[in-house]
Amino acid sequence: MKIETCFSPLLYHLYHNSDANVVVIDVLRATSAICAAFAAGAEKIIPVGTIDEAKQMKDAGYILAAERNGIVLDFADFGNSPFNFTPERVKGKTIAYSTTNGTQAIQMAKNAKRIIIGAFTNLSTVVTFLENDLSDVVILCSGWKGRINLEDTICAGALAQKLIDSGKFSTICDATNAAMDLWKTANPDLHKYIEKASHYHRLRKMILDDIIEYCHTLNCVKVLPMFENEVILDFYAKYAKNNNI
Repeated sequence: MKIETCFSPLLYHLYHNSDANVVVIDVLRATSAICAAFAAGAEKIIPVGTIDEAKQMKDAGYILAAERNGIVLDFADFGNSPFNFTPERVKGKTIAYSTTNGTQAIQMAKNAKRIIIGAFTNLSTVVTFLENDLSDVVILCSGWKGRINLEDTICAGALAQKLIDSGKFSTICDATNAAMDLWKTANPDLHKYIEKASHYHRLRKMILDDIIEYCHTLNCVKVLPMFENEVILDFYAKYAKNNNI
């Protein structure tokens, strides 16, 4: 099976493969927060693209987590810090969710075989699923407003390296090889390396950097979120028993 990596949603049309599993990554913070929400017991998440759609979901009575440029929208219940998704707030609930980058990328990939939500926090779970499913993989980095970012690229490299190490996948994709090289460079001290990232400094300036360590912690939750029929559900229970996840 082959692996390709797309550094920006603006390039996704060059990588689209309807037979591939697409793993959407937005480390800071959308996909990390989605994983945290399901770990806290959320029932489902509805990703929405625009601010107007987010307002409609709020008016329809949904709990709304929404931000733009890192700032909570004034009509939202809370933003997209993983720490906002506590069991007290989200257990058993359906959440409408809209972010600057991550939810846009999820919607963009909707015609793929499967859309899997990936982060450092659930990396091993995603790897094990992909190893058992044996389809081509496209790793879609959400980036920042169309631009490449370090954190998503490093996470893509970690995912790709682990898949290749399994012996079931290969790549001739330059972006994938570059991402794996970056992962090898960052891996000895990931938390230190990520201080170079522009979004690290953006969040720090807004005093929103409390989640950075959490978002770069490997395998702290066992969830397997997937986007299907316009909603995100956690498929961990469905696949764990048969796939040794």
